[in-house]
Amino acid sequence: MKNKFDKERLLLGVSGPVIALVTAVVLTSIVLLASGKSPIEPYSIMFEQATFSDVQVLIINQAGMYYLAALAVAIGFRMNLFNIGVDGQYRLAAVVAAIVGAKVALPGFAQVPLLIIVAMLTGAMWAGIAGILKVTRGVSEVVATIMLNSIASSVIGYLYLPDVFGVQVGNNKTTGIMHESGWFPGIDLGEGVGEVYGFVVIAALLGVAYWFVLNRTRFGFDLRATGASESAAAASGVDAKRMVLTAMLVSGALAGLAGLPLLLGDTHTYSLTFPTTIGFQGITIALLGRNSPVGIAFAALLISWLEKASQELDLRGYDKEIAVIMQGIITIAVVVSYEAVRVWGQRRQQRRVGIELAAAAGENTNELTKEVAAR
Repeated sequence: MKNKFDKERLLLGVSGPVIALVTAVVLTSIVLLASGKSPIEPYSIMFEQATFSDVQVLIINQAGMYYLAALAVAIGFRMNLFNIGVDGQYRLAAVVAAIVGAKVALPGFAQVPLLIIVAMLTGAMWAGIAGILKVTRGVSEVVATIMLNSIASSVIGYLYLPDVFGVQVGNNKTTGIMHESGWFPGIDLGEGVGEVYGFVVIAALLGVAYWFVLNRTRFGFDLRATGASESAAAASGVDAKRMVLTAMLVSGALAGLAGLPLLLGDTHTYSLTFPTTIGFQGITIALLGRNSPVGIAFAALLISWLEKASQELDLRGYDKEIAVIMQGIITIAVVVSYEAVRVWGQRRQQRRVGIELAAAAGENTNELTKEVAAR
Protein backbone atom coordinates (compact mmCIF):
# COMPACT_ATOMS: atom_id res chain seq x y z
CA MET A 1 0.00 0.00 0.00
CA LYS A 2 2.85 2.32 0.85
CA ASN A 3 4.52 1.81 -2.53
CA LYS A 4 1.25 2.50 -4.31
CA PHE A 5 0.78 5.67 -2.27
CA ASP A 6 4.31 6.89 -3.02
CA LYS A 7 3.91 6.24 -6.75
CA GLU A 8 0.62 8.15 -6.88
CA ARG A 9 2.13 11.09 -5.00
CA LEU A 10 5.16 11.12 -7.31
CA LEU A 11 2.89 11.04 -10.36
CA LEU A 12 0.88 14.00 -9.09
CA GLY A 13 4.06 15.87 -8.16
CA VAL A 14 5.46 15.46 -11.68
CA SER A 15 2.15 16.28 -13.37
CA GLY A 16 1.75 19.51 -11.35
CA PRO A 17 4.13 21.67 -13.45
CA VAL A 18 2.75 20.16 -16.67
CA ILE A 19 -0.80 21.06 -15.65
CA ALA A 20 0.42 24.53 -14.67
CA LEU A 21 2.05 25.07 -18.07
CA VAL A 22 -1.06 23.93 -19.92
CA THR A 23 -3.19 26.20 -17.74
CA ALA A 24 -0.90 29.14 -18.48
CA VAL A 25 -1.11 28.50 -22.24
CA VAL A 26 -4.92 28.27 -22.13
CA LEU A 27 -5.41 31.40 -20.05
CA THR A 28 -2.88 33.39 -22.09
CA SER A 29 -4.63 32.26 -25.28
CA ILE A 30 -7.89 33.61 -23.87
CA VAL A 31 -6.20 36.96 -23.27
CA LEU A 32 -4.91 36.97 -26.86
CA LEU A 33 -8.36 36.12 -28.22
CA ALA A 34 -9.92 38.90 -26.16
CA SER A 35 -7.46 41.35 -27.70
CA GLY A 36 -8.34 40.17 -31.21
CA LYS A 37 -5.02 38.40 -31.93
CA SER A 38 -4.07 34.87 -32.87
CA PRO A 39 -3.79 32.58 -29.82
CA ILE A 40 -1.38 30.22 -31.62
CA GLU A 41 1.12 32.29 -33.58
CA PRO A 42 2.96 33.80 -30.55
CA TYR A 43 3.81 30.32 -29.29
CA SER A 44 5.04 29.18 -32.68
CA ILE A 45 7.23 32.30 -32.85
CA MET A 46 8.69 31.60 -29.42
CA PHE A 47 9.33 27.93 -30.15
CA GLU A 48 10.96 28.91 -33.43
CA GLN A 49 13.29 31.28 -31.58
CA ALA A 50 14.42 28.43 -29.33
CA THR A 51 15.78 26.58 -32.40
CA PHE A 52 18.30 29.34 -33.21
CA SER A 53 21.79 28.81 -31.83
CA ASP A 54 22.35 32.41 -30.78
CA VAL A 55 19.08 32.47 -28.83
CA GLN A 56 20.00 29.16 -27.19
CA VAL A 57 23.24 30.72 -25.97
CA LEU A 58 21.32 33.67 -24.52
CA ILE A 59 18.90 31.31 -22.78
CA ILE A 60 21.70 29.22 -21.24
CA ASN A 61 23.61 32.29 -20.05
CA GLN A 62 20.51 33.81 -18.47
CA ALA A 63 19.54 30.47 -16.92
CA GLY A 64 22.96 30.21 -15.28
CA MET A 65 22.41 33.45 -13.37
CA TYR A 66 18.84 32.53 -12.48
CA TYR A 67 20.00 29.12 -11.27
CA LEU A 68 22.45 30.62 -8.78
CA ALA A 69 19.85 33.07 -7.47
CA ALA A 70 17.27 30.28 -7.14
CA LEU A 71 19.72 28.07 -5.21
CA ALA A 72 20.22 30.95 -2.77
CA VAL A 73 16.47 31.27 -2.31
CA ALA A 74 16.04 27.48 -2.00
CA ILE A 75 18.50 27.31 0.91
CA GLY A 76 16.26 29.73 2.79
CA PHE A 77 13.10 27.87 1.83
CA ARG A 78 14.58 24.65 3.25
CA MET A 79 14.74 26.45 6.61
CA ASN A 80 11.30 28.08 6.22
CA LEU A 81 13.16 31.34 5.68
CA PHE A 82 12.09 33.75 2.94
CA ASN A 83 15.26 35.47 1.77
CA ILE A 84 13.65 38.11 -0.41
CA GLY A 85 16.89 40.09 -0.31
CA VAL A 86 18.76 38.04 -2.93
CA ASP A 87 18.35 40.92 -5.37
CA GLY A 88 20.21 43.37 -3.17
CA GLN A 89 22.79 40.79 -2.12
CA TYR A 90 23.86 39.84 -5.65
CA ARG A 91 23.95 43.43 -6.90
CA LEU A 92 26.03 44.64 -3.97
CA ALA A 93 28.35 41.64 -4.35
CA ALA A 94 28.72 42.35 -8.07
CA VAL A 95 29.61 46.00 -7.61
CA VAL A 96 32.16 45.22 -4.87
CA ALA A 97 33.71 42.45 -6.97
CA ALA A 98 33.83 44.81 -9.96
CA ILE A 99 35.62 47.47 -7.92
CA VAL A 100 38.14 44.96 -6.58
CA GLY A 101 38.64 43.56 -10.08
CA ALA A 102 39.38 47.03 -11.43
CA LYS A 103 41.70 48.09 -8.59
CA VAL A 104 43.59 44.85 -7.89
CA ALA A 105 45.69 43.05 -10.49
CA LEU A 106 46.82 39.50 -9.65
CA PRO A 107 47.68 36.57 -11.91
CA GLY A 108 44.63 34.80 -13.33
CA PHE A 109 44.93 31.76 -11.06
CA ALA A 110 44.58 34.10 -8.05
CA GLN A 111 42.46 36.96 -9.43
CA VAL A 112 39.34 34.91 -10.30
CA PRO A 113 39.23 33.07 -6.93
CA LEU A 114 39.73 36.41 -5.20
CA LEU A 115 36.73 37.93 -6.99
CA ILE A 116 34.59 34.87 -6.23
CA ILE A 117 35.50 35.01 -2.54
CA VAL A 118 34.85 38.76 -2.40
CA ALA A 119 31.42 38.31 -3.98
CA MET A 120 30.49 35.46 -1.63
CA LEU A 121 31.66 37.31 1.47
CA THR A 122 29.78 40.45 0.45
CA GLY A 123 26.55 38.54 -0.17
CA ALA A 124 26.94 36.57 3.07
CA MET A 125 27.62 39.74 5.04
CA TRP A 126 24.52 41.49 3.69
CA ALA A 127 22.27 38.46 4.31
CA GLY A 128 23.90 37.94 7.70
CA ILE A 129 22.54 41.28 8.89
CA ALA A 130 19.01 39.95 8.45
CA GLY A 131 20.03 36.66 10.09
CA ILE A 132 21.45 38.40 13.17
CA LEU A 133 18.36 40.60 13.49
CA LYS A 134 16.15 37.50 13.36
CA VAL A 135 17.99 35.38 15.94
CA THR A 136 18.72 38.24 18.37
CA ARG A 137 15.66 40.48 18.03
CA GLY A 138 13.08 38.28 16.33
CA VAL A 139 12.85 40.59 13.30
CA SER A 140 11.17 38.92 10.33
CA GLU A 141 13.70 38.11 7.62
CA VAL A 142 11.13 39.22 5.02
CA VAL A 143 10.94 42.75 6.44
CA ALA A 144 14.69 42.93 7.09
CA THR A 145 15.73 41.78 3.62
CA ILE A 146 13.24 44.08 1.88
CA MET A 147 14.72 47.02 3.76
CA LEU A 148 18.24 45.82 3.02
CA ASN A 149 17.40 45.71 -0.70
CA SER A 150 16.65 49.43 -0.60
CA ILE A 151 19.77 50.17 1.43
CA ALA A 152 21.87 48.09 -1.00
CA SER A 153 20.62 50.21 -3.91
CA SER A 154 21.74 53.37 -2.12
CA VAL A 155 25.12 51.88 -1.18
CA ILE A 156 25.68 50.81 -4.80
CA GLY A 157 24.75 54.27 -6.05
CA TYR A 158 27.33 55.75 -3.69
CA LEU A 159 30.12 53.28 -4.45
CA TYR A 160 30.22 53.98 -8.16
CA LEU A 161 30.03 57.73 -7.96
CA PRO A 162 32.90 59.23 -10.03
CA ASP A 163 34.50 60.74 -6.93
CA VAL A 164 34.40 57.41 -5.05
CA PHE A 165 35.10 54.30 -7.15
CA GLY A 166 33.10 55.08 -10.30
CA VAL A 167 34.09 56.13 -13.77
CA GLN A 168 31.88 58.43 -15.85
CA VAL A 169 31.46 57.14 -19.41
CA GLY A 170 29.17 59.51 -21.28
CA ASN A 171 25.79 59.36 -19.57
CA ASN A 172 26.66 56.06 -17.94
CA LYS A 173 28.43 55.45 -14.63
CA THR A 174 30.63 52.37 -14.29
CA THR A 175 33.18 50.90 -11.90
CA GLY A 176 35.83 50.83 -14.63
CA ILE A 177 36.95 47.87 -16.70
CA MET A 178 38.30 44.97 -14.67
CA HIS A 179 41.79 43.62 -15.29
CA GLU A 180 41.79 40.82 -17.85
CA SER A 181 43.23 38.38 -15.33
CA GLY A 182 39.81 38.47 -13.66
CA TRP A 183 37.83 37.61 -16.79
CA PHE A 184 36.30 34.15 -16.67
CA PRO A 185 36.81 32.30 -19.97
CA GLY A 186 33.70 31.10 -21.78
CA ILE A 187 32.83 28.49 -24.40
CA ASP A 188 33.03 30.11 -27.83
CA LEU A 189 30.52 28.56 -30.23
CA GLY A 190 31.61 30.52 -33.27
CA GLU A 191 30.93 33.80 -34.98
CA GLY A 192 27.30 34.85 -34.97
CA VAL A 193 26.38 32.35 -32.25
CA GLY A 194 28.07 33.78 -29.20
CA GLU A 195 29.82 32.52 -26.14
CA VAL A 196 28.41 30.50 -23.26
CA TYR A 197 29.55 31.94 -19.96
CA GLY A 198 32.15 29.70 -18.39
CA PHE A 199 30.61 30.42 -14.99
CA VAL A 200 27.57 28.38 -16.06
CA VAL A 201 29.71 25.30 -15.39
CA ILE A 202 30.38 26.58 -11.86
CA ALA A 203 26.62 27.03 -11.41
CA ALA A 204 26.01 23.42 -12.43
CA LEU A 205 28.68 22.17 -10.01
CA LEU A 206 27.12 24.21 -7.21
CA GLY A 207 23.82 22.50 -7.96
CA VAL A 208 25.49 19.11 -7.41
CA ALA A 209 27.10 20.41 -4.21
CA TYR A 210 23.71 21.74 -3.03
CA TRP A 211 22.13 18.29 -3.49
CA PHE A 212 25.01 16.50 -1.78
CA VAL A 213 25.13 18.81 1.23
CA LEU A 214 21.38 18.70 1.82
CA ASN A 215 20.97 14.96 1.35
CA ARG A 216 24.29 13.41 2.37
CA THR A 217 25.66 15.51 5.24
CA ARG A 218 24.78 16.15 8.87
CA PHE A 219 24.53 19.87 8.17
CA GLY A 220 21.92 19.21 5.47
CA PHE A 221 19.94 16.97 7.82
CA ASP A 222 20.01 19.61 10.56
CA LEU A 223 18.95 22.24 8.04
CA ARG A 224 15.97 20.23 6.82
CA ALA A 225 15.04 19.12 10.35
CA THR A 226 15.05 22.69 11.67
CA GLY A 227 12.96 23.83 8.73
CA ALA A 228 10.42 21.07 9.38
CA SER A 229 10.16 21.70 13.13
CA GLU A 230 12.40 23.90 15.25
CA SER A 231 11.15 22.36 18.49
CA ALA A 232 11.77 18.80 17.29
CA ALA A 233 15.23 19.79 16.01
CA ALA A 234 16.05 21.44 19.32
CA ALA A 235 14.96 18.29 21.16
CA SER A 236 17.48 16.31 19.09
CA GLY A 237 20.29 18.71 20.03
CA VAL A 238 20.23 21.11 17.05
CA ASP A 239 20.78 24.80 17.82
CA ALA A 240 17.91 26.36 15.85
CA LYS A 241 19.23 29.93 16.09
CA ARG A 242 22.66 28.89 14.87
CA MET A 243 21.05 27.06 11.93
CA VAL A 244 18.96 30.11 11.02
CA LEU A 245 22.03 32.34 10.96
CA THR A 246 24.08 29.74 9.07
CA ALA A 247 21.32 29.29 6.48
CA MET A 248 21.14 33.05 5.89
CA LEU A 249 24.91 33.29 5.51
CA VAL A 250 25.03 30.40 3.02
CA SER A 251 22.05 31.80 1.13
CA GLY A 252 23.73 35.21 0.90
CA ALA A 253 27.02 33.68 -0.23
CA LEU A 254 25.26 31.87 -3.09
CA ALA A 255 23.33 35.02 -3.93
CA GLY A 256 26.62 36.88 -4.21
CA LEU A 257 27.59 34.63 -7.11
CA ALA A 258 24.44 35.27 -9.17
CA GLY A 259 25.84 38.30 -10.99
CA LEU A 260 29.30 36.87 -11.67
CA PRO A 261 28.48 34.97 -14.88
CA LEU A 262 27.64 38.29 -16.55
CA LEU A 263 30.25 40.36 -14.73
CA LEU A 264 33.23 38.05 -15.29
CA GLY A 265 32.11 36.65 -18.63
CA ASP A 266 30.74 39.65 -20.52
CA THR A 267 30.48 43.20 -19.15
CA HIS A 268 33.66 43.19 -16.99
CA THR A 269 32.27 46.23 -15.21
CA TYR A 270 29.25 47.26 -13.16
CA SER A 271 27.13 50.02 -14.68
CA LEU A 272 23.62 51.43 -14.79
CA THR A 273 22.64 48.74 -17.29
CA PHE A 274 23.48 45.82 -14.99
CA PRO A 275 20.31 43.66 -14.53
CA THR A 276 18.35 44.30 -11.34
CA THR A 277 15.66 41.59 -11.14
CA ILE A 278 17.63 38.34 -11.05
CA GLY A 279 16.94 37.88 -7.34
CA PHE A 280 13.17 38.16 -7.68
CA GLN A 281 13.18 35.77 -10.62
CA GLY A 282 15.15 33.40 -8.40
CA ILE A 283 12.18 33.28 -6.01
CA THR A 284 9.86 32.30 -8.86
CA ILE A 285 12.27 29.65 -10.12
CA ALA A 286 12.84 28.15 -6.67
CA LEU A 287 9.06 27.82 -6.26
CA LEU A 288 8.69 26.23 -9.69
CA GLY A 289 11.57 23.84 -9.07
CA ARG A 290 10.36 22.90 -5.58
CA ASN A 291 13.86 23.59 -4.20
CA SER A 292 15.23 20.61 -6.12
CA PRO A 293 18.49 21.26 -8.04
CA VAL A 294 17.15 19.46 -11.13
CA GLY A 295 13.73 21.11 -10.89
CA ILE A 296 15.35 24.51 -10.48
CA ALA A 297 17.48 23.90 -13.59
CA PHE A 298 14.41 23.17 -15.73
CA ALA A 299 12.54 26.12 -14.24
CA ALA A 300 15.49 28.45 -14.94
CA LEU A 301 15.61 27.31 -18.56
CA LEU A 302 11.83 27.76 -18.90
CA ILE A 303 11.83 31.32 -17.53
CA SER A 304 14.91 32.22 -19.58
CA TRP A 305 13.27 30.86 -22.73
CA LEU A 306 10.11 32.90 -22.08
CA GLU A 307 12.21 36.04 -21.66
CA LYS A 308 14.61 35.66 -24.57
CA ALA A 309 12.19 34.15 -27.09
CA SER A 310 9.52 36.75 -26.36
CA GLN A 311 11.71 39.59 -27.62
CA GLU A 312 10.85 38.60 -31.19
CA LEU A 313 7.14 39.14 -30.48
CA ASP A 314 7.57 42.94 -30.59
CA LEU A 315 8.81 42.68 -34.17
CA ARG A 316 5.85 40.49 -35.19
CA GLY A 317 3.10 42.73 -33.88
CA TYR A 318 2.62 41.05 -30.51
CA ASP A 319 3.33 42.41 -27.07
CA LYS A 320 6.25 40.66 -25.39
CA GLU A 321 4.38 41.06 -22.09
CA ILE A 322 2.63 37.85 -23.14
CA ALA A 323 5.63 36.03 -21.68
CA VAL A 324 5.31 37.97 -18.42
CA ILE A 325 1.65 36.94 -18.18
CA MET A 326 2.65 33.33 -18.76
CA GLN A 327 5.32 33.51 -16.06
CA GLY A 328 2.84 34.81 -13.52
CA ILE A 329 0.17 32.25 -14.38
CA ILE A 330 2.67 29.38 -14.36
CA THR A 331 3.94 30.39 -10.92
CA ILE A 332 0.45 30.68 -9.43
CA ALA A 333 -0.70 27.44 -11.04
CA VAL A 334 2.36 25.51 -9.86
CA VAL A 335 2.04 26.77 -6.28
CA VAL A 336 -1.67 25.87 -6.23
CA SER A 337 -1.09 22.43 -7.78
CA TYR A 338 1.71 21.57 -5.36
CA GLU A 339 -0.39 22.68 -2.40
CA ALA A 340 -3.24 20.49 -3.66
CA VAL A 341 -0.81 17.54 -3.94
CA ARG A 342 0.47 18.22 -0.42
CA VAL A 343 -3.04 18.28 1.09
CA TRP A 344 -4.04 15.17 -0.86
CA GLY A 345 -0.89 13.40 0.29
CA GLN A 346 -1.54 14.25 3.94
CA ARG A 347 -5.10 12.94 3.73
CA ARG A 348 -4.00 9.74 2.02
CA GLN A 349 -1.27 9.22 4.61
CA GLN A 350 -3.67 9.82 7.50
CA ARG A 351 -6.14 7.37 5.96
CA ARG A 352 -3.40 4.79 5.47
CA VAL A 353 -2.21 5.16 9.07
CA GLY A 354 -5.81 4.83 10.27
CA ILE A 355 -6.25 1.59 8.31
CA GLU A 356 -3.00 0.18 9.70
CA LEU A 357 -3.97 1.12 13.28
CA ALA A 358 -7.41 -0.43 12.83
CA ALA A 359 -5.83 -3.60 11.48
CA ALA A 360 -3.43 -3.75 14.41
CA ALA A 361 -6.29 -3.21 16.87
CA GLY A 362 -8.22 -6.03 15.20
CA GLU A 363 -5.29 -8.41 15.56
CA ASN A 364 -4.94 -7.52 19.25
CA THR A 365 -8.64 -8.14 19.79
CA ASN A 366 -8.43 -11.56 18.13
CA GLU A 367 -5.45 -12.54 20.26
CA LEU A 368 -7.28 -11.44 23.44
CA THR A 369 -10.36 -13.43 22.42
CA LYS A 370 -8.25 -16.54 21.86
CA GLU A 371 -6.62 -16.15 25.28
CA VAL A 372 -10.02 -15.80 27.02
CA ALA A 373 -11.38 -18.81 25.13
CA ALA A 374 -8.36 -20.91 26.12
CA ARG A 375 -9.02 -20.18 29.80
